Amino acid sequence: MRIANTVSDSIVDGPGLRFTVFTQGCPHHCPGCHNPDTHDPAGGHEVTVEALARRMAGNPLTDGLTLSGGEPFLQAEDCAALARLAHERGLNVWTYTGYTYERLLEGELPGALALLEQTDVLVDGPFLLSEKSYEALFRGSANQRLIDVKQSRAAGHVVLWSRPDPLAHFTVPES
Repeated sequence: MRIANTVSDSIVDGPGLRFTVFTQGCPHHCPGCHNPDTHDPAGGHEVTVEALARRMAGNPLTDGLTLSGGEPFLQAEDCAALARLAHERGLNVWTYTGYTYERLLEGELPGALALLEQTDVLVDGPFLLSEKSYEALFRGSANQRLIDVKQSRAAGHVVLWSRPDPLAHFTVPES
């Protein structure tokens, strides 16, 4: 698998403490991309899925795996294998992509359906500089969607992910 980098303790690539893999190679070349060094498919370095899994397992406080880029769907089969190992550890998996969910469902990209099957939340769509937003939760631009993949597949249409209310299980005693 060709990657640009990893971050062992990200708090911006999804909820909780995340192991983030920045894949190498991206066909989108979005103007204003915050990772332009990941565009060249010949850049970065090679690493095995197993080596990444060992690094991911190195922090017992990790809540999830984030696959970012570059474009993870260019290496969908390797990313799906890593995501499967993350799920075996009880981690959730977020995948960022410049493709839309609908395009990925068409199955034209090799391994895309396998990676979707292993993705809990898909952040889809190209980064649009005209819609750049610091207030778009876990996204670079407002056009991008946070899609709950399992609920979307079950419903047959896009179901957006909503952040769980951390106080939902608390009750206030009546006086």
